[in-house]
Amino acid sequence: MRIAELFGRADRAVFSFEFFPPKTDAGFENLRAAIRELKLLNPDYVSVTWGAGGSTRSKTVDLTIEIQREIGLRAMAHLSCIGSTPRQLAATLDQLEAGGIENVLALGGDRPEGYEPPPGAFTYANELAEFVSARGTFSVGGACYPETHPSAESPEADLAHCKRKVEAGVEFLITQLFFDNADYFDFVARAREVGIEVPIVPGIMPVLNVRSVRRMTTLSGAKIPDALQRRLDEVVESEAATRELGIEWATRQCRELLDRGAPGIHFYTLNKSTATRAIFERLRAG
Repeated sequence: MRIAELFGRADRAVFSFEFFPPKTDAGFENLRAAIRELKLLNPDYVSVTWGAGGSTRSKTVDLTIEIQREIGLRAMAHLSCIGSTPRQLAATLDQLEAGGIENVLALGGDRPEGYEPPPGAFTYANELAEFVSARGTFSVGGACYPETHPSAESPEADLAHCKRKVEAGVEFLITQLFFDNADYFDFVARAREVGIEVPIVPGIMPVLNVRSVRRMTTLSGAKIPDALQRRLDEVVESEAATRELGIEWATRQCRELLDRGAPGIHFYTLNKSTATRAIFERLRAG
């Protein structure tokens, strides 16, 4: 089933998990175990990321197909403009289609330092979205940034680019991670004002390590709210206390988001299962 069709159901929210291709064989085995554990939660779909500069191209394709064929979960492959010619992207889409994959997340991608695009390469996500949509075989998703993309000239310019992606064929949007729900609701309101009507799914990442989350927020442009920062400062030396705080904060975020009409939740799992499972259990317990 095409992911865009899931959001037309009125019975429940759409839940999804994101994974990345590991670097080692042992990492793949650990990931497979985590995915099988998370399968018990009955997610609507999972997604597999695309490494910087196309560095995980074959791994992304192979893992996406494996998850759908062998583990039995609907899977979506991320696809990036960076490091690929249109011909290479077409070949990748051929592989995905042959593997039964119907869903793609079209991304602009992060440009490595000194990056020189190959001949004819796309620059922006809307170009890639239009390219994928033209095939007519994939449901196309896109990314958005509640706190504005770090390289955008302004929030207004970032939103205009987001609208161009939707006009190019993006059928649903998944947000970058954020820790203050006010940023999500403000973004959705602004998006609706400029005519973006597709589902906007909040992306949630539970804090498991203080140093890691600080690095991620620096790269993504997301901020850590003062209230969360104060609590992180108190538990920074305790891995267990940090994990519990991260689960508690993310659970509270998810409850409010769903209560106020978010179409679902996309979890950035960091290839681990325990925190996501704990959040699900707390949500179900009410």
